[in-house]
Formats: sequence, C-alpha cells, structure tokens
Amino acid sequence: MGLVSTGASTAIVAVAILASGCGQPPTPPAPTAAAKPKQARTTKDHDHGHDGGGHHGHGAGPHDGTLADWGGGKFHVEFTVDHDKKETVIYVLGSDEKSAAPVKTLDGKLLLTIKEPAFQVELVARPLAGEVDGKASCYGGTHQSLGIVREFAGTISGEVDGVPYAGEFAEEPHDH
Repeated sequence: MGLVSTGASTAIVAVAILASGCGQPPTPPAPTAAAKPKQARTTKDHDHGHDGGGHHGHGAGPHDGTLADWGGGKFHVEFTVDHDKKETVIYVLGSDEKSAAPVKTLDGKLLLTIKEPAFQVELVARPLAGEVDGKASCYGGTHQSLGIVREFAGTISGEVDGVPYAGEFAEEPHDH
C-alpha cells in the first residue's frame, strides 16, 4: 500500500506542477505596434482584392483592377491585366483611389514584380490625354507570363520626384 500511495502522491504533485505552468517556457508577449519595424512608403500588410477586402476596405479600382497603397495613401496604384494581350496596365491614382494622379517617374518607368511565377515587367509611361511635362498616370508593359489566367500578387515600384515608392497587391478570385 505504501507504493500505491507514493505513486498517487507523485501523480498529484505532477498534476499540480503542470497546472501551475512550472517547467514550461514563458510565453513571449505579443508584439506591439511600436515593436514592429515600419517600412516607409510600402504596403506589405495590405490586401486589396476585387471583393473590397483588406485593411482599409479598398474595393476594385476605377478600371476594375486591384489597388495598392503608395506612400501611406498619398497615392494608390491599380493593377490591371489583359491575359489575351499578355499585357498589364498600371494606373496611378490619388488618395481618393479614383482620380488619375499623373506623376513624373525616374526614366518614365515603373517596375512590376510578380511573385509566382516569378517575373518582372518594365512599365513604360503612357500619358493620357492632357497629361504633359513628362507626367503620366498610366504605365504599361507586356510579358509572356501575363497570358496565364490566374490571380497575380506582387509589387509595383517606382521613383517619383526622387522618392521611392512600392506597393504590394494581391488579386482575389473573380466571380465572373
């Protein structure tokens, strides 16, 4: 009987230790907003799909494309793709996510970087009517991989008036 009571005592002590959390590594505190490193003029934490998802409730852009922030909302860029033409057109929009915002970019170009399948497209300025002085709100380019019918995700980057901008986007599945 001494063995049984010793075994029972050991079991009770073990349960008490586990219940108190002893022997377990402490749970690290959740990171705070202040602890997160900030990345100027990027949008890594934004998801701007066609269904209006994302942190700021962006819906589809005025050209039925996917929106991304540029410069903390100073600008927005809209990704559109025509799979048949293997072409993308990027629109630079104002803070209202609707109005064209002609900008003068370094060498008149932007860069589209797609994550999967990984490729890049150099986008050339395509000034719309009335856009002058080297400024454009429309940039376009072609690539064989844009002919793949899928949801693309990536980054649109460029330099505007000496300031680098980058905005991440992710297309959402279409209902149509």
